[in-house]
Parts: sequence; structure tokens; C-alpha cells
Amino acid sequence: MRCNDCEDSFCMEGINCYEKEIKDYAENEVRKEENLNFYITSTELEVDAYMKLPRVLELIEFSKRMNYKKLGIASCVGLKNESQVLTDLLQEKGFEVSLAICKTCGIGKGDFGVTKTLSGKLSESSCNPIGQAKLLEKEKTEFNIVVGLCVGHDSLFIKYSKAPTTVLIVKDRVLAHNPIGAIYSNYWIKKIKSYKLD
Repeated sequence: MRCNDCEDSFCMEGINCYEKEIKDYAENEVRKEENLNFYITSTELEVDAYMKLPRVLELIEFSKRMNYKKLGIASCVGLKNESQVLTDLLQEKGFEVSLAICKTCGIGKGDFGVTKTLSGKLSESSCNPIGQAKLLEKEKTEFNIVVGLCVGHDSLFIKYSKAPTTVLIVKDRVLAHNPIGAIYSNYWIKKIKSYKLD
């Protein structure tokens, strides 16, 4: 990848630094019927919302412009309160909202051979991102929102979600759900650099 070594960001000036086939592939995929309106709407919103709207308002504006009626929230149970506030805000703006909590279906961690649990009990409920995706699919949501799913669980939810998905909150219990804070903090940069992988 050349982006890591680039200091000039020529792409910002419309210059393609990669093979023509990559550019052609991207342009052809954007032009597909299922992608074009989505792409145009998000690109126009980037301009309209830049430095003006917080992400939650961008999410509301995007959903309105896309004419979505039914939104889904895939939430960590630890952020259920935040998800309820979001649900209320979205409903006030006229959207129908379905919420799927991570522990849905009550599957035990031990059922999958997981021996590490927070409570020390193998009966501890496991997160169920694939189940969340299936529940929201049954609800026929048009656009899904991830609220604080665990690293990896978020990936599985996005992989199995039939509806397009965005992330509103990334869980980081140490930094008040602000993971970029670690990159801005000299203290955490030092801790990360000295962190030993097993």
C-alpha cells in the first residue's frame, strides 16, 4: 500500500496513484443501481454537514434523504440507555425503530467452548451479533446502526446484516466510548507501545 508512505495526498487533487483497474473497478461499482443513490447521498451530505452537524444528526439527515422509514439498532446491552435515547430521537423524527440487544436469545458462552467469562460462570450469556442481524432482518429494517458492539462482534453483525449498516458508537469502556482518545494521548501512546502481546 502506498498510502502509508504518501506525504502529498495527490488523490485529494484527483490524481490516481494506483493501477487504473482499481479506479475503474471502484467507479463501476459506484455506478451500480444499488450503490449510486447511496453514494451520491452520502457524498452530498459530507459537504452539507461538514463541521456543522454531529454524527447523530448526519445519521438522521442521511436516513431522511434516503427515504428510509424503518431503522435498526444493534446495541450492546451496556449501552441500552444510550440506545433508548437514540430510539426516542429517531422516533421523534418520524422513523420506526427496532432494537436488538447483544445478549439476545440468551446463548451461553460455554455452549461454544468459551471458558473465559466476566462472572466466572460458564452459563454467562454470550453476545449474539449474528442473531441481532437476523432479528433486524425479520423486522425488515432498511438501515442499521451499530451502538457499542464488541470488537469482532461488530464485524460479524455487519457481515450478516442484510441492510446497509453504519456505526454510531464504538465501545471503549476505558475512554468513555472515545477510542480515538488513545491516539491523542501521549500517556496511552506510551502504554500501547509498551504493551506486550502474548
